[in-house]
Amino acid sequence: MKPFCCRLSAGFALFGLLASLFLASLPAAAAAAGEARPAEATLHYHFRPIVTLRATLVGASPEYRVRRALARIDALPAAQMQQPIELTPFSIDSRRGISLHIGESVLFGIVDGDLDPEEKISLEAAARRSADELHTALLAVSEQRRPMVLVKGIGLSLAATAIALLLLWLIRRTTAFIVRHFEKVIDAHPESSGFRWARHGWALVQRIAQLLMGFLWLSVAYLWLTFVLARFPLTEPLGDRLTGFLFGLLETIGIGFIEAVPALTTALVILFLTKAFNDALGNFFKAARAGRVHVHGLHPETVNATHRICTIIVWGLGIAVAYPFIPMSDSDAFKGLSVMFGFMLTLGSAGIVNQLMSGLVLVYSRALSVGDFVDLGETVGVVSEVGALSTKIINMRNEEVTIPNAVLVGNPIKNYSRLAGARGTLVSTKVTIGYDTPWRQVHALLIAAAEQTPGLRALPKPFVYQRGLGDWYVEYELFAHMDKPLERVPVLSALHANIQDQFNSYGVQIMSPHFVMQPASNVVVPRESWHAAPAAAEAAGPATETAPQPGTPA
Repeated sequence: MKPFCCRLSAGFALFGLLASLFLASLPAAAAAAGEARPAEATLHYHFRPIVTLRATLVGASPEYRVRRALARIDALPAAQMQQPIELTPFSIDSRRGISLHIGESVLFGIVDGDLDPEEKISLEAAARRSADELHTALLAVSEQRRPMVLVKGIGLSLAATAIALLLLWLIRRTTAFIVRHFEKVIDAHPESSGFRWARHGWALVQRIAQLLMGFLWLSVAYLWLTFVLARFPLTEPLGDRLTGFLFGLLETIGIGFIEAVPALTTALVILFLTKAFNDALGNFFKAARAGRVHVHGLHPETVNATHRICTIIVWGLGIAVAYPFIPMSDSDAFKGLSVMFGFMLTLGSAGIVNQLMSGLVLVYSRALSVGDFVDLGETVGVVSEVGALSTKIINMRNEEVTIPNAVLVGNPIKNYSRLAGARGTLVSTKVTIGYDTPWRQVHALLIAAAEQTPGLRALPKPFVYQRGLGDWYVEYELFAHMDKPLERVPVLSALHANIQDQFNSYGVQIMSPHFVMQPASNVVVPRESWHAAPAAAEAAGPATETAPQPGTPA
């Protein structure tokens, strides 16, 4: 009698399932009439995947079947949630199916069309797996309703929260202590070259410390959230997923690192050999710069530029050879970056390449070099830097003028230092003195002022040229040699001061007279004053011969 009742109960359950699905599926069937294959839907109950439905059953779409199943499961009383789930096979429209029910409460059914063809699992195995997942979820709901479980979960969560806050505080204090310690160490060694570089990169160090602290904070927060979610039966699947994601990520990173070790080692060996070859080239060019090695066509002015070009070529070849061995070099991200950088260089390199080529023309033509005194038309001064893109000139007003290399290549360059050699760079200044002052005295005064000026060379000796005989005065120009062209302005200032002192000491006026009418007597220098101090008598030469007096026959 008892088996008969069980079979009768199962029959009623099956009939109830089919009738409810048929009556409730009429609106859904009308909406899905034009669809050949509806979209699949997954039944989740409290963050746990139970089953994925793919077939339309008695006109009901998979999405509608999932909604009806959730409604029936939520309607279960607490007493039934701990009862076992029974499986009852059925057949409809020549399709096999299995219904899942607890007692007389039908939950949902699974048919052959719901199976995943790639999974290759039987209908009975799929139904049993769904029943086990649903039973676990229902037990979690029942367990969550127990006060002791809830109190225990809240207590452990509060303890984990306190520990997490303590760890966050310790991380912040430790990071601040380490940053302050390094800052004190750097401030205590202001003259050390290594600490000087550290001071320049201090902002970067602080940003790295902040990023590290943020990473540690996120790690603590992630672990805290994982622990708290795992303490409650309903959210335990979320905690398991977070834990699985973390361990999966670590596993992926570890496996990727291990697999990348051979290629990474190869790339490092290639870069090491490239550096060794570049260091050997650096030693060669250092010897050439010092004059220990002489190579035809390699001039002192072009050594630095040639060294830079060779360094770029060597490192370019080394990186090109090592690039395929870099991990993820063939990924879409690297390819996208390569395309982006190539596009940027294509658009913006026209002017830069022009300046670079012009800079090479300047260097290898040896038109100018650092320290040369040059005349570039509107700019006259000393070359302070010859760069790849521009050249810097310090003019007479002690202003730094930056001129693009392409502009220099298109204009004539007058280099006053190129032929000076070991004699130094010429520096000059002009004065105009009246005809009533002996020219020999003016020469001696100017030379004496130059000899007393720091920064001017004693040898070769300074000399004076009379650049012009004007209507009212003579134009004198003093020339001297100096070793440091960049100090031209202060040296000229000291020279001008010494010229004034010399002329004042001997009562000679630095003035350019202008006459409105002819003076009463001729503006000439008497013969006895031709060698006025500090001019030397033996310096007169042929001019000391007795000249005929006016009116005397020759």
